[in-house]
Amino acid sequence: MSLDRFTASRGLFPALRRELHGKPLAYFDGPGGTQVPQPVIEAVSDYYSRCNANTHGQFVTSLESDQVLQETREALAALLGAPSWREISLGANMTTLSFSLSRALGRSLKPEDEVVITQLDHEANRGPWLSLAERGAVVKEVALRPDGTLDYEDMVRKITPRTRLVAIGYSSNALGTVNDLALARKLSKEVGAWLIVDAVHAAPHFPIDVVALDADFLLCSAYKFYGPHVGVLCSRPGLLDQLHPDRLRTQDPEAPFRIETGTLNHAAIAGVRAAVHFLASFSEGATLRERIVRTMTDLSTREHTLAKSYFDRVSALPGVTVWGQNFSNRHRAPTVSITLKGHHPEAIAKRLGEQGVLVWDGNFYAARAIEVLGLEEQGGVVRSGISLYTTEEEVQRLLDGIAAIAKG
Repeated sequence: MSLDRFTASRGLFPALRRELHGKPLAYFDGPGGTQVPQPVIEAVSDYYSRCNANTHGQFVTSLESDQVLQETREALAALLGAPSWREISLGANMTTLSFSLSRALGRSLKPEDEVVITQLDHEANRGPWLSLAERGAVVKEVALRPDGTLDYEDMVRKITPRTRLVAIGYSSNALGTVNDLALARKLSKEVGAWLIVDAVHAAPHFPIDVVALDADFLLCSAYKFYGPHVGVLCSRPGLLDQLHPDRLRTQDPEAPFRIETGTLNHAAIAGVRAAVHFLASFSEGATLRERIVRTMTDLSTREHTLAKSYFDRVSALPGVTVWGQNFSNRHRAPTVSITLKGHHPEAIAKRLGEQGVLVWDGNFYAARAIEVLGLEEQGGVVRSGISLYTTEEEVQRLLDGIAAIAKG
């Protein structure tokens, strides 16, 4: 099948039919959350219409709710390449799960144990680990270089025999940088430290294999890959059972339920299952995993092509500075952040928004990275993201809008 099958799916996204001043909206805000296709919307609606009940009952609607959660865990295991559904925990969002995980891991730390984070990460993969300093942990930051990549020599220095935990993002939501997870795994393994990977910005763009990454914990968010607001935690087999997370005595003590608190958002979780199957529907294969990997591999290629086109052309506009690596590196997320001399990022985003071109301005909770680059005081950057439904025509609209602002 042609890669055009992604563009052909645009009709399944009701939001893409919206117009502003007679022009369709062009959604470049995907890094903050993608639009949702009709099958996902219907799955959420169908849950409320047919089996809205709590779990573990002996009646039909409760049994169906149990099945929804089970099938969603199985689908997410296929998405992430996890050995089984027993590695998949669900929560309100990635941040909430990260804080739950940090409290659980923190209970096994001793004073002066070291925790390593990075200056590039989203605060959801920094704040929970920074809070471990309250338990006496020493928190170290791997430095961010001006080109938007981590200083790996600094990482080698920072990870020591006292390191118990290394938290790193798969890909930056601000700059698109894909980090060297193999090095992070090698260094953390040498000292017996846990490796926590934030894959929120990677899951919409790349096939993920949690076994190959050898992560102890990997987190992502379904609303970034065409689903509802649900957080996902994938744990190494057997590891979650060794931790002591906050939980009620009535909570199932076994993984993956052990870290889940209260009643989950069952309708949204039904939508997550539909989102995974939506991605798989673009490809053929004997298993759900095979279809997902093929889809994400092809989608990554398509998005890279569009993002490279935008990067190359926006870089040539007068007064524009593009932050982060260029697209000569094949493994880079299709997220491009710019500044325009003499124009505040908020004003740029507002003017583009008035034309129906939706982009983000600010730091996007990657506050430390924007601070280190010296951009926080001037309002951060203007961020554009390529998603499954983005077209060449929309990229041209974005470029035209920025060019008009640059001309004054």
